[in-house]
Amino acid sequence: MPHVAAGVKWLPSWDASCHTEKRKGKLPAHFLDAASQRVMVSGGQLKKGEHGMVVFGLLVLLGFPVVTLAHDETKPETPTLMVSETGTATHEPDTAFVTFGVDSPGKSLAEAQRRNSAIMSTVMDRLRDLEINKELIQTSSFTVSPHYRPPANPPADSPPTSPEIVGYVVSNMVTVEIRALDKVGTVIEEVLKVGANSFQGLHWGLRDERSARLSTLKQAAAKAREKAAVLSEALHVKLMRVLSVNEGGPIIRPASPMARMAMEASAGEVPVSPGELKIEATVTLVYEIAPN
Repeated sequence: MPHVAAGVKWLPSWDASCHTEKRKGKLPAHFLDAASQRVMVSGGQLKKGEHGMVVFGLLVLLGFPVVTLAHDETKPETPTLMVSETGTATHEPDTAFVTFGVDSPGKSLAEAQRRNSAIMSTVMDRLRDLEINKELIQTSSFTVSPHYRPPANPPADSPPTSPEIVGYVVSNMVTVEIRALDKVGTVIEEVLKVGANSFQGLHWGLRDERSARLSTLKQAAAKAREKAAVLSEALHVKLMRVLSVNEGGPIIRPASPMARMAMEASAGEVPVSPGELKIEATVTLVYEIAPN
């Protein structure tokens, strides 16, 4: 028997019969019986319930496969029903937004700015004559673009040179909010007459846009609930709680832009027609369902 510390009871030796039984996938009975006995360590003994741990450790050390069972805590997925609906509403616009401006060239930046300021001052005076409050006029962009001399065809072996600036173009664009829709055509015509040479478009809007959007969302949500009720009845399931709500939009589709018509009008009042605005909003609901 090998040397052991005092107070430790040695288990039976691992003999040839143990190797034979191990190949069969089990330990000899005499070896397991001895392992299950109390083992005295440092003058004490293992507590009740620890004998199995001794045997378990021996099995691992001797290379026997050990299988542990874990509790599967995965919960089944909650059955759901997802529905989506779109609400639509049409409104007559009560506001127009016109964007136009002045592009002014000059051999120097100072010259281009001076020309641009003079024309824009005339345009603003004309808007004031048309009773457009300055609070409804907003600068949308102001840009300075240099003009370069066209490059020559230098010899292939010549070093590269920087392009030469020969002039500038100053562009000043403004957006005007027009609440008297019967003046839209007149405003466009008059600003073109006094020097505006860049027209970027016309679109329509609503002053109380928020109320229109919320109303459309409410309609979409009601249609989605109605669809969910119909589907649950057809599928013989019961609607429980709403798990999630997602909204898309609202989207406002304006009337066709009138920029081309405005730029082509050289005499007479510019023809404009506001038509109607179409507002769309989408709502998606996800319900928890249960057997009916």
